Amino acid sequence: MTEIPSLKDEELDVIGELISNMYGALEVHKLVQNGTDKKEALNTFMKRVLGSIDK
Repeated sequence: MTEIPSLKDEELDVIGELISNMYGALEVHKLVQNGTDKKEALNTFMKRVLGSIDK
């Protein structure tokens, strides 16, 4: 999909953001299903995200 020449950079950014949001929701959902408190699951995921940005 990213190779489609008619897509603009802004559209690719939106697609990337949507994929990131879905991945995050799945990861948090998995943590909650495994017994992690919802707030702790969200904090754990955000720490991972922020940790990957800092690298």
